[in-house]
Amino acid sequence: MTCRLPSRLLLWFIGLLGVALLMLFVVCVTTQIQVPWQVMSLPSKHFRFFSDKNDSSSLEYQPSAENKLDTAEELGQNSLQKSDVQKSGNDAKSDQAKSITNSLKPVAKPTELDFFGDRYATDDIPSQTNCPNNIRKRVPQTQFAEMFLHSIPVLQWAKHFSPVEYQRLSHYGGAHGWGSVSAEVLNSSLAILNTPANRLMFDDWENRAHRSECIRCAVVGNGGILNGSRKGKEIDEHDYVFRVNGAALTGFENDVGSRTSFYTFSTNTMRNSMRSYARVGYRGPPISKETRYIFLPDHDRDYILMKAASTHTAIDQGPERSKNPPTYFGEDVTVEKFKIYHPDFIRYLRNRFLHSNLLKTGARRIYRPSTGAVMLLAAIHTCDQVDAYGFMTPDYTLYSDHYYDKQRRAVHFYANHDMRMEMRLWQELHNAGLINLFMRQ
Repeated sequence: MTCRLPSRLLLWFIGLLGVALLMLFVVCVTTQIQVPWQVMSLPSKHFRFFSDKNDSSSLEYQPSAENKLDTAEELGQNSLQKSDVQKSGNDAKSDQAKSITNSLKPVAKPTELDFFGDRYATDDIPSQTNCPNNIRKRVPQTQFAEMFLHSIPVLQWAKHFSPVEYQRLSHYGGAHGWGSVSAEVLNSSLAILNTPANRLMFDDWENRAHRSECIRCAVVGNGGILNGSRKGKEIDEHDYVFRVNGAALTGFENDVGSRTSFYTFSTNTMRNSMRSYARVGYRGPPISKETRYIFLPDHDRDYILMKAASTHTAIDQGPERSKNPPTYFGEDVTVEKFKIYHPDFIRYLRNRFLHSNLLKTGARRIYRPSTGAVMLLAAIHTCDQVDAYGFMTPDYTLYSDHYYDKQRRAVHFYANHDMRMEMRLWQELHNAGLINLFMRQ
């Protein structure tokens, strides 16, 4: 008995020591767990959060045909572009560009709050009509009143570039800022957008002989719901017609119309559409006297192409490099034909209207509103009345992906856009009386 007691005490001591060490380990691990998405203090009244437990397909990390991401190429471009900001003072073509780029300091690494940046520039562009019941007058009576900014700049042009603005917007990458564009490229490109046609959406409105009291816009997506709809004549009767990406028209006029007032695209989505939908007759952007071209600038390719097309000069860098000037928009296109969305507007749409749960995943740096969503929301911010056609509706499984599909193709969901959230937004805007959404059910 006297021999066993010390042995038992030793076992008890070892056991208690083990429990204490285990508890200490658990405490240490627990205190080191980081949950930044839970502790972020975003102004929730301005943001829209949706959860869909059955929405696993929306997390596929694949790009759609129109929005295919040249990931390796874009990462390489971004690293080159960041170095260009520091080097551009040595090789700028003018003293003005040198002084601007030399005055810029390196941008600090973005914080979580900087990633969203819910502060924006303002523009004082008055309405082009006196429509008594336009969308902006109806917004205060809807659930969108607090998130809707009436003075947000929809388009950017020459006046928007300055060293101060470059510092501010360089915090945000992709379409949401200027972080992937060198100061030299940005300054030289925006400098040519210095006409009223570049800053006004409806630059020919005052010259129209038979203006109506309100600007009526048809915003046409490429959804399969339009196949067999026979909405073409109705669409073409609007004051302005917006189209996007692979908008094939020849042979589909009865369903989608033939006019194009505004064509919204990025260089990437346009070129991908030309490759993917050539089989149905899409050869490139529509070309007509009426048509204006609105770039959604994802990276420097858009600014470079816009400048080259406007000035009829060859592109000497990037994927669009060639010996001859680009002819996507016709050989006699002028700078007055071009417009470009402001990155504040794109970021505002993401932050306030389409703040997807994808922003809580690894896809948050490639996520943005779809090109069609930007087009429709831009129309809501500029037109007096909006009729939307070819956008996703709750019965989307009944239709093919596009109206021009020769064989039925199911709609797929990808990580760079949240199409289900956009679908719910269109329903809410329709129910609020801010748009009239074409639906078959």
